[in-house]
Amino acid sequence: MSVQERKQRERADRERLIVATARELAEQQGWDAVTTRRLAERIEYSQPVLYSHFRGKREIIGAVALQGATEMAAALRAATSAADGPRARVLALTRTYLDFAERQPAVYDAMFQLDGGLAFAQEDTPEPLKDAFAALMESLGEVAGDGVHPGVFTETFWAALHGLATLTRAGRLPPEYTEQRVELLVNRLAVL
Repeated sequence: MSVQERKQRERADRERLIVATARELAEQQGWDAVTTRRLAERIEYSQPVLYSHFRGKREIIGAVALQGATEMAAALRAATSAADGPRARVLALTRTYLDFAERQPAVYDAMFQLDGGLAFAQEDTPEPLKDAFAALMESLGEVAGDGVHPGVFTETFWAALHGLATLTRAGRLPPEYTEQRVELLVNRLAVL
């Protein structure tokens, strides 16, 4: 292995460490606790080393969002591939999405609530975000109904999912009715 290859590998390892540490800190204490000073202390590198990877917290949030999108897409595909039939796929997708948002609130916030400097629904949207949307549309597009654009239906269903996830987490919706909301969403919005 050349010196340059070793340096590139070490740089990639440091970057993964920064992102993993930011995720861990955000999940434990919230995104306000994620500062370059704290990250530098936790990973035992100087702040200039952090800045050589990310220009600031916004880019770190963006990196976490991209990781989260990749993980969400994989989770959605795994859940829906194990389901039999359109209704079962949409139910699996809905439950998996809500579970992801509940289990990883800081990652979910990085993906959909915080400014990570990422473009959504544009030409320059990063591939992991496009793929996460595609993972939603793979199951939702088939239940959009006649004359309904699959992408628009997916956006609308996703907006409902996001609303349920966000409002439940904020204590605005009682969690004991989550399953009823899931059934209502699937049965009333999707053409099954």
